Amino acid sequence: MARRFRGESTHKVDAKGRVSIPAAFRRVLEEGDPDWTEGLLPNLILVYGGKGRKFIEGYTVNAMDDVDERIEKLPLGSKERRIMEHTFSTQSLQVQVDPTGRLVLSQKIRDKFGITNEAVFAASGTTFQIWAPSAHDTHAARMDEWFDAQEDDADPLILLNSVSVGD
Repeated sequence: MARRFRGESTHKVDAKGRVSIPAAFRRVLEEGDPDWTEGLLPNLILVYGGKGRKFIEGYTVNAMDDVDERIEKLPLGSKERRIMEHTFSTQSLQVQVDPTGRLVLSQKIRDKFGITNEAVFAASGTTFQIWAPSAHDTHAARMDEWFDAQEDDADPLILLNSVSVGD
């Protein structure tokens, strides 16, 4: 099993759109890039498509290969396949981590997501998300609403009871 992204942190975005990737995330990106070896810089895919998305989603090369394989199984010409190709192929880009551990977010992408001088990196298991801080705060508050509706000793692991290993 591949390493997973874990944690969240806020990073400065400079005037050119450069932002540091959390060091632990860079290790996952290295492991998830089949072309990476010591001394090389890892590649990743940023997906900025999807009308309702409030974040940019970062994928390792291997994780995106898995998505691409699933898309290729959809019937040619189907609406579902076209939507998935548009979101994950057209509205995405492959980037490389620079020698100082940063990536560049284009002005177009920063404008779309309201990212100005800071960005929040939030782990999501096999992917990570890049948010404008205010959008991330709103999202986190919505996640907390679930806990607010539960008993004080509620354990979120109960949500996994209907999932079997291998699903």
